[in-house]
Amino acid sequence: MAETKVLKAQARDGVGKGAARELRRQGRVPAVIYGDKKPPVTISLSFNETLKAIYDGGFKSHVLELDVDGEKHRVIPRDYQLDVVKDMPVHVDFLRVSGNSSLHVEVHVVFVNEEKSPGLKRGGTLNVVRHTVELIAPANAIPEEITVDLSGYEIGDSVHISAVTLPKGVKPAITDRDFTIATVVAPSSLRSAGDAESEETEEAAEGGEEA
Repeated sequence: MAETKVLKAQARDGVGKGAARELRRQGRVPAVIYGDKKPPVTISLSFNETLKAIYDGGFKSHVLELDVDGEKHRVIPRDYQLDVVKDMPVHVDFLRVSGNSSLHVEVHVVFVNEEKSPGLKRGGTLNVVRHTVELIAPANAIPEEITVDLSGYEIGDSVHISAVTLPKGVKPAITDRDFTIATVVAPSSLRSAGDAESEETEEAAEGGEEA
């Protein structure tokens, strides 16, 4: 679990498009904190710090501590809006979290032990179906990433979520199927040869039918 990051924020009184535009001219990003059965709090953030936090990756799967003029709020980013032209942040929504909260998050997938996969050693290719996985995790124990061990996987094998060891208290958000994370596929040369062989077999069968 990653260390909780702290972002400095300021309370803001003005709401509406005019007030938001003025904040942006000042190098600030308007935002709101909501949830946990408490009134929403309107705030603003440093543009540069917000931009860095978003593009560092995993923004919506990390619990943050917002320091609003000295008052601490434990939150997780739920949504953010980017300028459609410049891809710059224009608004952020934060959800309050408590120690016993469970959150729906997307967590990055990391693959290890590729050198121990017989299929990959024979020239196979790892076809990644999901680069991130949706999980339900305790707010105080969101994993930084999940690890997929490729040891023993042959060409044609699939890695399903059931093969992944998740941290205690963490479970997949998708529960109606054992979804695929990645597959080990044959090299393109072998696939081409197999396709050609299949075509020859089909032609021979057609020729036999004509005879």
